[in-house]
This record gives sequence, C-alpha cells and structure tokens, in this order.
Amino acid sequence: MTRPSLDDYFGDWKQREALAQEMIPVVGRLYSERNVGIFIYGRALHNRSVANIMKSHRFVRQVERNEMSEFETHPVLMALAKLDIAHVHIDLGKLTVKYMVQQAELGAAALSVETFVARELGYLVGDKTKPIDQPQDVVLYGFGRIGRLIARLLVERTSTGEVMRLRAIVVRPGIEGDLEKRASLFTSDSVHGAFQGTVRIDKGNQCLIANGNVIKVIYANRPDEIDYTSYGINDALIIDNTGNWRDEAGLSQHLKCKGASKVVLTAPGKSPLKNIVFGINHDQIKPEDKIITAASCTTNAIAPVLKVINDKYGIEHGHVETVHAYTNDQNLIDNYHTGNRRGRSAALNMVLTETGAAKAVVKAVPELEGKLTGNAVRVPIPNVSMAILSLHLTRPTSKEELNEFLRLIALHSNLQNQISYTQDPDAVSSDFVGSREAAIVDSTATIVQGNNCVLYLWYDNEFGYCNQVIRMVYKMAGVNYRVYPIAE
Repeated sequence: MTRPSLDDYFGDWKQREALAQEMIPVVGRLYSERNVGIFIYGRALHNRSVANIMKSHRFVRQVERNEMSEFETHPVLMALAKLDIAHVHIDLGKLTVKYMVQQAELGAAALSVETFVARELGYLVGDKTKPIDQPQDVVLYGFGRIGRLIARLLVERTSTGEVMRLRAIVVRPGIEGDLEKRASLFTSDSVHGAFQGTVRIDKGNQCLIANGNVIKVIYANRPDEIDYTSYGINDALIIDNTGNWRDEAGLSQHLKCKGASKVVLTAPGKSPLKNIVFGINHDQIKPEDKIITAASCTTNAIAPVLKVINDKYGIEHGHVETVHAYTNDQNLIDNYHTGNRRGRSAALNMVLTETGAAKAVVKAVPELEGKLTGNAVRVPIPNVSMAILSLHLTRPTSKEELNEFLRLIALHSNLQNQISYTQDPDAVSSDFVGSREAAIVDSTATIVQGNNCVLYLWYDNEFGYCNQVIRMVYKMAGVNYRVYPIAE
C-alpha cells in the first residue's frame, strides 16, 4: 500500500479545516435562532472553535474506530439545517455514522443524504414544543471557583433565552472596585483560561453583562436580606455554591426569599436531603423537590463507573483512592488548620487526608453499601484529579474485555456524558483540564488479574463537576429536550 505524500496529508487537513469553518455559522444559527443543539457523540459543537470541532471528530475516529470525518458530517449537517426543526438536541456524529453504515451496506441503492436525514429526523420536523413552558430564572448564591465556572456554562447555554437565564449573583458586600474585581476573575482564569466572550460592567445598575446576558450583582450577608422580585426575578432556582449550609434548615433560608422557588447545593448535603449524581439517580428528582444537592466532584466521578461495573460484573468489595488537586480549603503555606495535615503547605506537599466519596457513593448506588473503603491524597496541582478503583469482582475478566465494555459505555450508553474513555499511553493530568464528562477511563492503565481489577479515572474536579451540576439544574427545572437518537 502506497503511503500518502506529505502534501496529501496537508491537503486533506486543509479541506477538513475548511469544512469545519463552514459548519460553525450553520451550527451557530441553529443554536441561537432555533435552539437546536448539535453534538458529536455527546460533545457540543455550538460555541466551539474550528480546532475543537476537528478534535471532536478525531475523538470519534480514535475511540469509535471508524473513518468519520468532516467530509462525512458536513453534508449531513447541511441537510438537517434545511429541516423545520426547533428546540431539539441532535447527535450529528451518530446520525452520520448511521448514514455511513447504510451507504456501506446498500452501495448504489443507498438513500441520498437529504432523504436519509429527512427520514431519520422526521419525528422532530414541525414540532415546535419548547423544552420548558417558561424561561427559568437562575441565581448564583456565591461567586467563587465553582460559581464562576457555572456562570460560564449558563451563559454558554443561553441560546434563544427561552430556556434558562442567569439573572443574578449574590456576594457579600465588597469594597470600592468590587464589580471590576468580580468581572476580572470571571473573564480570566489561571486554570481554565479566558472566558469565551465579552464582559461589560454597568456600575450604575450594578450589573455584569456577559455575552449580552444582564447579570445583577446583589450584595447581601444572608439569604433573608434579599427580595428577588424587586429585581424582576421570579420563581428563581438558587444555586448555592458557598458551602456555608449543607442541611435542610440552613438551605431553606433561600426559600424564604421572595422570588426564590428551588435550591441546588454544589456540595454533599446532609440527610434527609437527596444527593444526586446525574446519570445515576437523577430520576429521584421530583417536581415537588425544593432542595437537592449535587454530591461531590469525586462521588460524581466514581459513581457512574462503579454502577456499570457492579451491574456487569458484580463488586464484592473494593477501595477508592483519590489523588486530588489541592483546594482552597488547604493552606498555601504552613499555618493553623482545624483538619489534620491540611494546615501544611498545599503547594509543597502530598497531603494524606480523608474522603467521604466511598461512603457517599452508596446514596447513588445503594447496592454497594458496606463494600467500599476510601481515602485521599491531596497533591500540589491546582486542578484535575484521579480516582483509583481497586475492586474485587464476583467473576473473572480480562483487561481487554473490561476496557471494551467501558469503551462501549462511553460511546453508546446513556452515560456518555458521565463516562469518557482515552487510550492515549502518554496521557497526564493537564490533558484533561476542561473535560466535561464526570470521569475519563484511562484504558492503558487498567490492570486485571482474575477477579481483581484496578481502574484509573481522570476527572476535572472543577469543570467536569460543574457540568454535572448544570445537568442536574436542567433536570430540576423540568427542562426536557427532544433528542436524536432516542435513548434506548
């Protein structure tokens, strides 16, 4: 077989790059004008660069092991853009692969791309049902690391503005120049880079304006000081990312405010509050629920993988060790801390500490009650952590079988937004900054010996977790998009 020349490689790249560039305005118009989200195997294409779109295609070719490229997705996208569709989520990658399979099987008898796409998406055509009856107002109570990333995600998802809008943030009263400092921290992030958009400051109205979204900055020391209706905010969903209150009594303070209707806590909550890991037990969220908690970043990372492994192989017992990026709770230099070891410099030490994730996962996967132990080591990096699952299974398997099972889960299950998969033998933590899945299986590191296995899961303990919170917020608000393909 003749190898392509260097010019062939370059020419192929330039053609695919040009196609990706042509896709961007089409995807943008579908999203901003018709609230149509376009995805490739769960990875959103709206508000993405040419490079990001091409990387999403590359991911499919590597992990799905097919030849899908921009040459294949471009005509499918152009065909679906002509259809009368709105308020839907379409996986362009899976639609394209299905068309490719049809072409391979039928050859000259295959349907044209326009006919195929019209047939596949026919059930979505003409139906303008909105995913929610009235736009949901959202308020961020607190604007720290997690709050600012959630704000970025909410602004990114504004679309037509008919689903969910970030209306306000609540912070403690600040000094002169507070608005400017808040805006600066929002637009520039040492770990996650610059905000993809523009932010203006309206000092007269005490607002930040992010990509056209007017976000009122409310100064208050306690929830009971606020009347949201005075700012034109009604039935708001409050996302408490301060961690100040974790029980029902404390979080119920938000519900006493005029204009507030529901609360989501971005931390593990105390019983009897529901701790939700989206993808695993989000069906427990009921319309009447007023307070829900999003568990921890580590619980969100390990629960989906533990669930599918237990369902497939059975887990007799195991240990979870998290190698976790340091957090703001630790000291930068040695100083007094109420917790053991956490007073020692986070930037200079590996700090052995406890994690409640192994016990907390039982709230999402109750069949693991009493089967897991856990601990944590905080390490001197600012973001991206690893969970090491050492499990004894009820039946033997092999590395190849276990990895293939997890690969298919990552690509073809309802957990594709929670579990991702990499087969890069040189992967390191910084490669996963900005990952939107709850965890990424490092397949090359998997160890299996009979009934025993060790799995290594990377997770962006900031951004991946925030994406899980947003998914839960949409569920709690009652947002329900029609989708392609329909989940089995």
